[in-house]
Amino acid sequence: MNHSKEIAEMIAKVAQEARRAARLLVRSSAEERSASLRAMARELLNQQESIIKANSIDLKAAEENGISGAMLNRLDLGKDGIEKIASAVTEVSEQPDPLDSIEDKQVRPNGLEVGRMRIPLGVIAMIYESRPNVTSDAAALCLRAGNAVILRGGSEAFHSNQAIAEALREGLSKTSLPKSAIQLITTPNRDAVDALLQQEEWIDLVIPRGGESLIRAVTEKSRIPVIQHYKGVCHIFVDKSASIERVPEIISNAKVQRPGVCNALETLLVHSNVAETVLPKIGSQLTDEGVSIRGCTKTQKILEEFDVAPATEDDWQAEYLDLTLAIRVVTSLEDAISHIADYGSSHTEAILTEDEDSAAKFISAVQSSTILVNASTRFADGGELGLGAEIGISTSKLHAFGPMGAKDLTTRKFVVYGEHHIRT
Repeated sequence: MNHSKEIAEMIAKVAQEARRAARLLVRSSAEERSASLRAMARELLNQQESIIKANSIDLKAAEENGISGAMLNRLDLGKDGIEKIASAVTEVSEQPDPLDSIEDKQVRPNGLEVGRMRIPLGVIAMIYESRPNVTSDAAALCLRAGNAVILRGGSEAFHSNQAIAEALREGLSKTSLPKSAIQLITTPNRDAVDALLQQEEWIDLVIPRGGESLIRAVTEKSRIPVIQHYKGVCHIFVDKSASIERVPEIISNAKVQRPGVCNALETLLVHSNVAETVLPKIGSQLTDEGVSIRGCTKTQKILEEFDVAPATEDDWQAEYLDLTLAIRVVTSLEDAISHIADYGSSHTEAILTEDEDSAAKFISAVQSSTILVNASTRFADGGELGLGAEIGISTSKLHAFGPMGAKDLTTRKFVVYGEHHIRT
C-alpha cells in the first residue's frame, strides 16, 4: 500500500468519525455544550505548562528556519497566551445558545404556522496556518453551534496545535459529549489536506484561515463549499470634517499595533481639504514608529521632508502585513468610495468624520464586511465585536460575511405546524 493511499484512508476514517459525532451533537442540549466548553477551558489551564513547552519548540524551530515578523508574531502564544485562549473558550460557553430557536414566525392565510429553526451545519474542516489559538477558538465555536470539527494546522505550529487539541479532547472526554467531536490531523504531509478536501460525503464546510495562497489552493481543490477570505486590504478615509487632533492616534493604532494581521490598515485616503494640515502630523508619527510610506504625487509633495516613495498601481491593492502604508489624497467622499470599490478586498474600511451625512453615505455605499466610523480598523475582530471568538472572517457573502462566530456556523430549516392541513 502506498503512503498516499494510507493517508487517504486515514482521513476518510477521521471524516466518518466526525460525522458520527455530529449526529450525537445535534441531539445535545445547550447546557451539555456549555458544560463541555467549560471543561475544555479548565483542561487548557491544567495543561498550560505542556502547551507553553510545545509552543517554545515551535518558536525555536521557526527562528532557526528564518521565520520572522508577522508569521512569528502569530505563532507566539505569549506570556499569558494559555489564559487568553482558555478565557475565550469560557466566553463562548456563556454565549446564548444559537440552536433550536424558531425565527421569523408567521401564520399563513390557511392557518399554517411557519417558522425557521437554527440547526448545526454538521462537520466543519478548519485548515489554517501559524496561529495555534485557532485550534481552541475553532473547536469552541463549532461545539457551541453543535458541529463536529476537523482541525488541520500548519507545520510551523505542529507541537502547539497537538498540545492544545490534546487538552481540549481531554476536557471533552470528561463530559457527556463525544471526544471525536474534536479531531486534529497530526500528519504534516500535504496529501492529508488534498484528501480532506475530497470528503464531501462527510464534511459540510471548509474554512481556510491563512495567507492568500493557502485560501486559493483550498478553493481550487475542494469538492466541499469553502468560506473565503483572500486578503485584507483595509482602508481608512479621513474626511474633511474629521477631528484632526484625533486622526494620527487612530491611524497609528490601525497600522502599527499589529501590522501583520488582516485588519491592519494598508491604505490611507485623505480628503484634499485637510491633507496639508493632517498629513504632516500623520507622517511624523508614523515615521517615528518605523513605518515606510508610499504616496501619490500630492502626498509626496506634502510630505517632502519625509522619505516617501512613489505609490504604484500595485500599492493600492497590496496587503503589506508589515510596517508599510500607502497614502492617497482624494478630492471627495465619492472619490474615496470609488477607490475602495476599485481596490478593496471587502474586508474592513473606516471613515473618520464629524459629519453624520458623510458617515451615513460611507456606510451605505461601501460594501465591505465591516464598516467603522471614528474607530480603528483593528476592531474588526470577533472578540471585539461581541462574538467571544471568531472562526474566521468571510469576505464572500455566502453564507456569512465578516467575522464569524457560533451563529454563523448554523443554517436554518423550515418548521411548519398544521392542524391536519392538506394542500388543494
